[in-house]
Amino acid sequence: MLGLRARAAAQLPRPSPSPSSAPAASLSLARLACASPLAALAPLAPAPPSARATLSARWAAPMRPGGTGGPSRPTTRVLCTAAGSVQREGKELLVQHLLVGEKDVRLLVDLEKSIIAGGADLSDLAVEHSLCPSKENGGMLGWVRRGQMVPEFEEAAFSAPLNKVVRCKTKFGWHLLQVLAERDQCVLQDIDPEELHTKMQDPSFLEEAQLIDVREPDEVVKASLPGFKVLPLRQFGTWGPVMTDEFNPQKDTYVLCHHGMRSMQVAKWLQSQGFKKVYNVAGGIHAYAVKADSSIPTY
Repeated sequence: MLGLRARAAAQLPRPSPSPSSAPAASLSLARLACASPLAALAPLAPAPPSARATLSARWAAPMRPGGTGGPSRPTTRVLCTAAGSVQREGKELLVQHLLVGEKDVRLLVDLEKSIIAGGADLSDLAVEHSLCPSKENGGMLGWVRRGQMVPEFEEAAFSAPLNKVVRCKTKFGWHLLQVLAERDQCVLQDIDPEELHTKMQDPSFLEEAQLIDVREPDEVVKASLPGFKVLPLRQFGTWGPVMTDEFNPQKDTYVLCHHGMRSMQVAKWLQSQGFKKVYNVAGGIHAYAVKADSSIPTY
């Protein structure tokens, strides 16, 4: 039975590790997930309410026994019926997990049984038992891609069928993990002012691309580029929630600011919202004026 209690699990901010909530070794688990881009926009608008996604999943097959007639014991093999058959190249996964110590094999078995036999939520168990700081969000790691996780965890996640709880062992200990969703990997990168200038000479580019200027109105008056829609950062709380209504996440989206730092924050946020290709104008309109078009005033 699915017990999802938060609709925006992908936007959950990662909790700050604290010595009281996890041993020092588990703090290196930061490479299992990325920090939420929304955290960078905190000065612009109140952060979304903290919510904990919960989802229970029953395994289709019983655990593998540790030996003939012996108790069930974890192994380093990923325990899922379709391990290795799921093709997820170019994908991002929404993952939640719980972590127990290397010596806590019996605890892992008990937690696993409570999911299989009792329909317990992995997220609820993470809050109570996990050593990872993500326990504060029910074990939610958010959207992850290849290269961001330790190898054993990555192999397990990218092999596991959707919603099936699997286990694996890493240098941090034993994990129960669950892939809640998958999506095409988003592209987020800088674009040089010169390249953008070349593109803007093509009328079809201005029609097909989505161009967003996140500067304030008084800045836009001083200097602006044709085709860019102005969405002031100070009004992020107004336009942020309706971005997917106003813009098409499937189209190439270009974000412009003054020097580029703030626009990169917005670009990362757009990526977290599922925009497929997001480009930050490197150096902002200042660099564009200096490197690509001297007719644009600098300020």
